[in-house]
Amino acid sequence: MASVDLRSDTVTKPGPGMRRAMAGAEVGDDVYGEDPSVNALQERSAALVGKQAALFVPSGTMANQLAIRAHTLHGDRVFAGRSNHIFEYESGAPAALSGVLVEQAPSSLFEAADLQRALRPPNVHNAPLTLVALENTHNRDGGSVFSFETQQQILALAKQHGIATHLDGARVFNAAIACDRTVAELCADFDSVAFCFSKGLGAPVGSILCGSEALIERAHRFRKMFGGAMRQAGVLAAAADYALENNIERLAEDHAHARMLAEGIRDLPGVELSDLPQTNIVRFGVPGDAAGVSETLARRGVLINPISPGDLRAVTHLDISKDDVESAVQALRSVLA
Repeated sequence: MASVDLRSDTVTKPGPGMRRAMAGAEVGDDVYGEDPSVNALQERSAALVGKQAALFVPSGTMANQLAIRAHTLHGDRVFAGRSNHIFEYESGAPAALSGVLVEQAPSSLFEAADLQRALRPPNVHNAPLTLVALENTHNRDGGSVFSFETQQQILALAKQHGIATHLDGARVFNAAIACDRTVAELCADFDSVAFCFSKGLGAPVGSILCGSEALIERAHRFRKMFGGAMRQAGVLAAAADYALENNIERLAEDHAHARMLAEGIRDLPGVELSDLPQTNIVRFGVPGDAAGVSETLARRGVLINPISPGDLRAVTHLDISKDDVESAVQALRSVLA
């Protein structure tokens, strides 16, 4: 049975055009800085988000952790939203790799007032707060988007207190489309920005960290320390470059498909769905055991991950068509009716 895979937008496969770009990529040894495809991707990515430099890395987790390591010292404190990715889904890396504490705000899309309450006067008893991290869109919270005004208030407060800022922008292009702004506008006032090529943009591997030349030089050393240095990585960079060229504007289709899915199930008995999705992620409550519902759906050819005992999360992407969404809705209706 053919499956409709809504587990994540990481499950996409490179299409013919991307494969041709990979096959024709000019390569060199990136550890020596000699891979022209990697160098071009880094320059393009930095310019896209309005930063001086960028560093191509294997994963979004590595991009985030390099930012934390480059911005902080051991014993520092990082402030981030509730259920943020760097705390929940990166295997304890802030503590293991950078020796920092992660303090979580009361909500995922927190406000400047939450950061204000986290500030402490200088004191030897306090862990210094040296980095604020925002996740936009928010992975755990149904792909929700920070309002631009709230984001700017947080960044202004952090700057006022000399605190560095990092954007975990794994899906920042989805966020930009949802709030009708350019990605450069969303990223302009952050000290560092990370985004993924292997999610909605559809490349098979890779993320990038962008920032000042000094920050990226520091992160470059830590990439080597963390085991992320690559050699002839141009074949991967070519896929990422193809994604930037061809797969940004089409993200709006994924948002439309997510809304279609949400509208198709929101009236089902026991389904809890407060708002229609802003981007490509639909988080919804189901009656009974979410893991059991997921297993039943899988037997009907629809793959959706449980993310809590009572919640499922469906993610649309470039390999999901309108027909696939209709099939998923019918399966959900059959299972949950």
